[in-house]
Amino acid sequence: MKLDHYPPQEPLSPLGVAYQERILALGEGVAGHEAAYGDDPYQTLAVFRPPQPSGDVLVFFHGGGWTSGYKEWMYFMAPALIAQGVVLVSAGYRLAPRHGFPAGLDDAADAVAWTWRHIGSHGGDPRRIFVGGHSAGGHYAALLAASPAWRAPRALPADVLRGCLPVSGVYRFGPGSGLSVRPRFLGTGDEARVDADASPLHRLEAAACPPFLITHGSRDFPHLVAQAQQMEAALRAAGVPVQVQILEGADHFEASVACGEHPAGWPALAAAWMRQTAASPIPSTGERQ
Repeated sequence: MKLDHYPPQEPLSPLGVAYQERILALGEGVAGHEAAYGDDPYQTLAVFRPPQPSGDVLVFFHGGGWTSGYKEWMYFMAPALIAQGVVLVSAGYRLAPRHGFPAGLDDAADAVAWTWRHIGSHGGDPRRIFVGGHSAGGHYAALLAASPAWRAPRALPADVLRGCLPVSGVYRFGPGSGLSVRPRFLGTGDEARVDADASPLHRLEAAACPPFLITHGSRDFPHLVAQAQQMEAALRAAGVPVQVQILEGADHFEASVACGEHPAGWPALAAAWMRQTAASPIPSTGERQ
């Protein structure tokens, strides 16, 4: 799978190189419908249509520490998900350090907007759009779900998202986050304000937040496990439905690989959760208070 049409990005760590090689090999030969939602090479996505669509749509964002990664990384997920009837949209976004926060978040929002407007022609139901992502991508997905501020400027309905499926996601920055180094994509300036603005835990608006399926590996990075527990507690306290799936024996990278397991595993669980969630009525503001 060729990636040389993209501008250069930050070099990967040895673990990152091994992860990239593994998932690109798993996704070799998998192809979808390519589309652009912006002018930058990273503002592109690929749609994978099932032979028998259920109507459920999963917009999924790759990881890479906000400084690396490609939408092609997630192609390996497509076979298992489309076998479950789920339309997969693998979306890219602009990367740091060239593009700092909130550029990547804006791109993620624009990818969802493109999906809402076009997914009907690819077998998906625009009323059944879910977002997810691994690691940094899980962060963007959780932030889109937690805060509705991005929806109105893009002329999207308030309930455009039916659920959120972050895998090994990041939910808070700043003091108490457990991060040893502040991620560069957050930039400089008023660090406290930016950290809060970028933290799904601090942006959680229960009335507009859809249900969550939070997943992480049992051997994931300790600070991400702790953050997942904190996010679960915050969602429950706010009355937002939440389910947690722990992938036994999986580290941070193996948790991502598990997202393509077929015929059982995370894709089957995620598809069942999406079907159940899409079939459930959307709680009103009053019901969550």
